[in-house]
Amino acid sequence: MARKTQAAAKRRARAAKGGRATKGTVGVVGLGIMGGAFARNLKRAGWRVVGYDISAARRLAAKDRGIRIVRNATEVAKQASVVLTSLPSPKALASVVHELITAKVPPITLVELSTFALADKQKAERRLRKAKHTMLDVPVSGTGAQAARGDAVFYASGDSKAIKRLKPMFADCGRAAFDVGAFGNGSKMKYVANLMVAIHNVASAEAMVLGMKAGLPPQTVFDLISAGAGQSRIFDLRAPMMVRNDYDAVTATIDMFDKDIKLIGDFVRANRVRTPLFDAVLPVYDKALKSGLGAKDAAAVCAVLEKMARLKRDSIGNIGNIGKIGKTRAPRQA
Repeated sequence: MARKTQAAAKRRARAAKGGRATKGTVGVVGLGIMGGAFARNLKRAGWRVVGYDISAARRLAAKDRGIRIVRNATEVAKQASVVLTSLPSPKALASVVHELITAKVPPITLVELSTFALADKQKAERRLRKAKHTMLDVPVSGTGAQAARGDAVFYASGDSKAIKRLKPMFADCGRAAFDVGAFGNGSKMKYVANLMVAIHNVASAEAMVLGMKAGLPPQTVFDLISAGAGQSRIFDLRAPMMVRNDYDAVTATIDMFDKDIKLIGDFVRANRVRTPLFDAVLPVYDKALKSGLGAKDAAAVCAVLEKMARLKRDSIGNIGNIGKIGKTRAPRQA
């Protein structure tokens, strides 16, 4: 086993030397919206990035950005002692963990970035620890757009020495990384943060619809809320889509929100906390799903509230009832 570990270390060193990177090699399994963004950020920052995804289209897109694509998660772990996983489901995580353990790859640090039920991550951590690997629970706060521009925040939990060692890597693919403590605290913090995101998202749509129904141009509503006390990061991220009435440039889908909302609900019930605001937004997301908006960006809750308010816009986003109320001009700054 010692010989295998030494051989793997030599392979990893040769692989890092073979690339043009100066900071080392990082593996990424799952090259979707978030994982793909982190892979690109790390590549730009000078890391050699080795990746894999079950999707051929995602593999090709990552390869075009300079990511070295290999055949499977095992090959990623053979070339990188640090592997980030950004996966669509607990089943996918269990599959990757089983593959790595069965292949008996040398010890790695697996940085799990997905948002799953804590029990699923704890099960994976126990299995990896038994096989001499280190797993960190590191959910990400931020949308796909934020991840792409290096504005995501990492809630890291688990082995504090490993987290400290990886701070430079986190700095190169996000805005900040926090050591939240014991394994699982990262997920707990993510549930708390996502509760606020779910509320702010609907609050943003509610404000936009109220302003538009009152006859204010959507761009004016956005500009002035962003300049005032009612501004929020979620409003600034998603209200531009509401202004355009276009939800196809996805940063997080309604379907993804549905998964996260269920996780938040389970967490809330387990802790016996009352959440009246969170409870109030749930029917809006449910209507969005039933309206066939699951694949659209979460900002599409605005379309649901527009329908409920009987607000109609034309194909380019103009408001149908402005003429009845009286056209308004964007106010000038005093």
